[in-house]
Amino acid sequence: MTTIEINLLPWREEARSRRSKRFAMAIGLSALIGLGAGYGTTWYLDQRLADQQQRQQLIKARTAELDRDIRAVSQFEKQLASLKRQIEVFEQLQVGRPQTVHVFNALVDSLEDGVYYSSLNRQGDQLRLTGLAEDNGRVSDQLRQLEASPVFDVPVLSEVESADNELRRFNLSVNQHMPDGEGAEGTQGTEAP
Repeated sequence: MTTIEINLLPWREEARSRRSKRFAMAIGLSALIGLGAGYGTTWYLDQRLADQQQRQQLIKARTAELDRDIRAVSQFEKQLASLKRQIEVFEQLQVGRPQTVHVFNALVDSLEDGVYYSSLNRQGDQLRLTGLAEDNGRVSDQLRQLEASPVFDVPVLSEVESADNELRRFNLSVNQHMPDGEGAEGTQGTEAP
């Protein structure tokens, strides 16, 4: 019997070399796929981050616009409140114009002979009068005349003293009010054309 010897060493070497090449290609391909996936993921996340930053910048810009609008609205509200106060003052002045005329007319109509007013102060609806009279009786008559006037309440005499030349100096205060029906006529008559 003859033995045949088969040398499998080159075949094994060749198979080993093919497996090594396949393994190296698989590792290279895996590395390439891994790098591609890593780069793709990084690019995707960078895009998402850029989009988010753009949204945040847009939100900050809109927030700044809203803050400016809120400040403008609050400034307009302050101006509106100021205008309302001015309008109220103008309305009070419009209503008070005929009332002032009524007060002065009532003062003139109620003035007794021998009585002279030297000063008049007005605070709100209260008048403070200082005057001179020839005697105490004239001061009393003047108080009665003021009380009888429809424009004034009951006057309050605070002081009577002797002045030069036999005159009496007096101080009194009296509250004014519009007679019934005069307030409505006064506001109608003062409307703007």
